[in-house]
Amino acid sequence: MPVLANASPESFPRLPSRGGFGLKPEHFREILAAPPDIGFVEIHAENYMVAGGPFHHYLERIRSLYPLSIHGVGLSIGAETAPDEAHLDRLAALISRYQPESFSEHLAWSSHGTTFLNDLLPVPYCTESLNRVCNHIDRVQERLGLRMLLENPATYVEFDASTLSETDFISEIVRRTGCGLLLDVNNVYVSAVNHHRDARSVIRAMPLAAVHQIHLAGFATDSDADGYPLLIDSHGSPVAQVVWDLYAFALDYLGPVATLIERDNDIPALPVLVAEVQQAEALLRAAAVSKARLPQGLAV
Repeated sequence: MPVLANASPESFPRLPSRGGFGLKPEHFREILAAPPDIGFVEIHAENYMVAGGPFHHYLERIRSLYPLSIHGVGLSIGAETAPDEAHLDRLAALISRYQPESFSEHLAWSSHGTTFLNDLLPVPYCTESLNRVCNHIDRVQERLGLRMLLENPATYVEFDASTLSETDFISEIVRRTGCGLLLDVNNVYVSAVNHHRDARSVIRAMPLAAVHQIHLAGFATDSDADGYPLLIDSHGSPVAQVVWDLYAFALDYLGPVATLIERDNDIPALPVLVAEVQQAEALLRAAAVSKARLPQGLAV
């Protein structure tokens, strides 16, 4: 039985239904000098797993201005071995220190034994993987004392061993562990193109009632060995119009949900990020108006 399966709704993330961006050191001083009107900021947990230093110096001040989301990249939820307890201890200390409104991690693995890889690698969608991932999420939620959000991955290969669709796999994880879903709309689009699927059908098949945060990012374009388009989740360019369109489609089902603009490479000037946040917030406002006009209890 998942430790938090019967937890109250208040244990879910408390981010506002607004737009935010990933906090980068290039922008620390500018944010403090003239705080932009955004809904929240997000950090990568592993960049702050030290006791002191300049990152904490600035985060403590910026945290006083905005709600905070902490996004993990190193728990290796999909690995064959259980989450590293020392890593969990460091993560728990960080969460205790900053009391974030949300914590999330990836449906992926990046470690095998003592080997650590600087990548987020896919898992086969089969019963064995499902049981393992659920056990790992149960342990993470038990240790941290909160509900985490699990992010759907961007994938470039599929496994012959898979017996479930990605959406069924994620839905079962949510059902068994009580975790929420971080819906990465860019990842949905990237994976759908790479595997020749319809992205809107993937969105509809996700466990949408469990979505408590959305990520948007840019992708790079390549081609595979057969000459078909191959999209890479690069986080190094503006959000593509096709992803904005898919985001608006998702909001038709979800209503307004906290939405993060991710940019981890080729970091732009702060006003460029703020403009993308404003674009997301315009769509969030439209979704709120649309939802308010629906008769009570009627779904899109």
